[in-house]
Amino acid sequence: MMSSSASKKHAVFITCLIILWYSTNIGVLLLNKFLLSNYGFAFPIFLTMCHMSACAVLSYISIMFLKIVPIQRIKSRSQFLRIATLSMVFCGSVVGGNISLKYLPVSFNQAVGATTPFFTALFAYLMTRKREAWATYTCLVPVVAGVVIASGGEPSFHLYGFIMCIGATAARAFKSVLQGVLLSNEGEKLNSMNLMLYMSPIAILVLLPAAIVMEPNVFDFVVSLGLEHKFMWVLLLVNSTMAYGANLCNFLVTKHTSALTLQVLGNAKGAVAVVISILIFQNPVTFIGIAGYTMTVMGVAAYGESKRRYS
Repeated sequence: MMSSSASKKHAVFITCLIILWYSTNIGVLLLNKFLLSNYGFAFPIFLTMCHMSACAVLSYISIMFLKIVPIQRIKSRSQFLRIATLSMVFCGSVVGGNISLKYLPVSFNQAVGATTPFFTALFAYLMTRKREAWATYTCLVPVVAGVVIASGGEPSFHLYGFIMCIGATAARAFKSVLQGVLLSNEGEKLNSMNLMLYMSPIAILVLLPAAIVMEPNVFDFVVSLGLEHKFMWVLLLVNSTMAYGANLCNFLVTKHTSALTLQVLGNAKGAVAVVISILIFQNPVTFIGIAGYTMTVMGVAAYGESKRRYS
């Protein structure tokens, strides 16, 4: 009876965790789109800096005071330099993704983002000479073909936004492979929460001068927009907190579920984000676009299953 009650509590906990994971991930994506495209907050670098500031403060509180995970100290100068390198690549991926949201609908942004496994496999081979089974590589064909088809059928296609989105997707994949290479030493490995604690302040130091140079009027505009729209500060605070929440939930879901569950949930999350964004933003979609995105998602699912089977 006790074990049955414990398993029910565990199932409820996992369900709540997954709902929270979906809510924070999709919520931050939709709020980014709303702020950057619909609200007139056209400063993706400053927005990313706000996210990183929230991640720095909340990571510190979570680790040092709430003790969500034990603190892992940086042990050497070379380890710090590796973390700094990862932080800069991470910055590039987040800024690129936010810039793309300024020009592209969330649905198409997610379709392009689904090609991450293709870039991961490519960088893994180029950087570590890691080979996958031919069946696994074959699964990447529909992943890429689907995005090509979706691009042709996208009514709101924007070339610069598309390039930024592809760049962000590639940078995200590059960061995951680079992390495996740079922090491969067992004594220097960091869990994602501690990695975020150290990467966030470095990201702020990179993004602040970038925002001043590339978005010169951002601080004046933010103050004037904040005075005009009182809810802007609330939106910015909620958005930045959600960005940290998405990272925290990702860590917890990874910790409490299997790799296969995470893969299936990840694929479904993209599809849920697409449906919700179309309902909210009412962006036009075509049958070709939907077919292309479906092909990409099916290719990603087949790729994950093939990797699991042949690993």
